Amino acid sequence: MTDKPDREALPYRDCVGVALFNADGKVFMGRRKAEGDPDQSARFDAPWQMPQGGIDKGEDPLRAAMRELQEETNVTSVSLLAEAPEWVYYDLPEEALGVAWSGKYRGQRQRWFAFAFTGSETEIDVQSPGQGKFPAEFDGWRWESLTRTPGLVVPFKRDAYRKVVEAFADIPQRFTHG
Repeated sequence: MTDKPDREALPYRDCVGVALFNADGKVFMGRRKAEGDPDQSARFDAPWQMPQGGIDKGEDPLRAAMRELQEETNVTSVSLLAEAPEWVYYDLPEEALGVAWSGKYRGQRQRWFAFAFTGSETEIDVQSPGQGKFPAEFDGWRWESLTRTPGLVVPFKRDAYRKVVEAFADIPQRFTHG
């Protein structure tokens, strides 16, 4: 007998995701820290992801995206490029259901935003974002091709990342130099 919750009875957690593009049209990818990882992404062989996080009650999704970006990367020098046309969903795997996020959610419903990074790379600080004001969620980072991101994330987020790639497919070309 299992005391796993009924997946269908659980809601999705409202969240945002950020595709942060550099001047070469590559996106920021952070490597999840293993400790304090609510959805257990870091224990998989593919612990990479773009910045993402929950939308606070009454918070505007765009404001939440900018807040999460700062909390996870220290980055504030951005300009909005696009918003994905629809919510992107993913479900937690069976082993995380009833465990992640205190067992309250079946997965996430994410609103994705694409930003151009307009600052210097010295602004990026995943070890001590906000001069230590925010807990570090990543222990490393890199710039990556948008089309490669689905293969770098945990299996249960891959379909969601494919939708993000589709939504922002035209953006990397905006940065290519003749």
